[in-house]
Amino acid sequence: MKYKFGIILPIILISCFLILLDNSVVFTSTVQIADSLHMTSQSIAWITNAYALVFGSLLLLGGRLGDLYGRKPMFLVGLIIFSLFSLLVGLAPNGLFIIVMRAFQGIGSAILAPTSLALLLDNYEGKKREKAISYYGITAGLGASVGLIIGGLVTTFYSWRLGFLINVPLGILLIVLTIFFVPKAKKQLHAHLDYIGSILSVLAILSLVNAINGNSHQGIFAAIFVVLLIIFLFREVKIDNPIMPMAIFKDQERVSAYVARFFYIGSMISFFFLVPQVLQKYYGFTPLLSAFGFMPETIPQFIFSLLQSKLSNKYKNEDLLLFGTVVTLIGIVILFGLDLKHGYLISVALPMIIIGIGQGFSFGPLTVSGVVNTSKELGGATSSTVNVFSQLGSSIVLSVVVTLTAGITNVITAYHYQTLLMAILMLIPLLMAINIKRIHRKYIN
Repeated sequence: MKYKFGIILPIILISCFLILLDNSVVFTSTVQIADSLHMTSQSIAWITNAYALVFGSLLLLGGRLGDLYGRKPMFLVGLIIFSLFSLLVGLAPNGLFIIVMRAFQGIGSAILAPTSLALLLDNYEGKKREKAISYYGITAGLGASVGLIIGGLVTTFYSWRLGFLINVPLGILLIVLTIFFVPKAKKQLHAHLDYIGSILSVLAILSLVNAINGNSHQGIFAAIFVVLLIIFLFREVKIDNPIMPMAIFKDQERVSAYVARFFYIGSMISFFFLVPQVLQKYYGFTPLLSAFGFMPETIPQFIFSLLQSKLSNKYKNEDLLLFGTVVTLIGIVILFGLDLKHGYLISVALPMIIIGIGQGFSFGPLTVSGVVNTSKELGGATSSTVNVFSQLGSSIVLSVVVTLTAGITNVITAYHYQTLLMAILMLIPLLMAINIKRIHRKYIN
């Protein structure tokens, strides 16, 4: 069955891809940025950290603003902020300037990410919505790997600045298209923003990110996070208009999808973070060559993402999700089991193909289950929660994998234990996919 999505879906997908591309440019151009702006290794890390802190801490607020004040106006606000500060990042004259501008860019991303998915929920229904979410999941899944290649090419053959400046004309185009083609939805009546809950959520996530990635006082930040989380949850249960409505956790499939997303995304980010290091340290790849070294994963992921989208007309979402997680786990187990001495093609490229197939079948259905049975009133909050679990999974799982293997100096030994940990952690998404299958079977019976 063919669906006509109009211009709204491309607007949503391009905005999603811009955020992912932006991060990938940073991953591939840190050395060039450091040389260009005379930054130390400590200060260069804050180009990523400042963005991640602001983006992660404002996601809940960004999504809820769309619920309360209208998806279209907040989407436009997000695009304007993101485009403006992309321009300023690209023109940065020194290290402090680029760090501050990246933080402001994180504000735009924190509004765009949940609002774009909520816009999708507003404008499509039934099977058409499921198909559109599948395309959204495909874009999110491909963004990291394709972005690495694009970022590597731009950085190597031109300048890191182009990677940020390219957002400006694309952002302006999206703003114009949004104004003319995205319908204005009604905002909630008699609704007010939960200011205290917003502040608590920001402070809690800031504390958690510092507990994970901070350079000092990590134990104190972890304790602060626990206290703030308890206060936040207690408040959200009691008030009428919470920033994170507890109703979104009443659906068993959504909760299972959140948990699965946390560990699946976390394991895949660990894969994207650790494998390039092995390619460079063990096989001697250049940064650009290591980006192209992901082609055995990127191409199958793209092909099988499209296949998964077509198969969603014939097979149930939970079946595709279960298949995808099983294949991904098999790929990581093979990655763990093969000795690096067999060479790149056998030890890395071969399991990459299997992992790419698994990702192609997983990302779309994982997003579908994450927003299933969502009312329009909760669209922004649910979309924020999907993004929050992705963000936290990325940070926490990667931090756990890196921390548990930090004392191992041998590249081969460290890689062996890292891939083992990824395989173990991937069992949780598999269990959640089985549970989602069980939930649907229970409803049928």
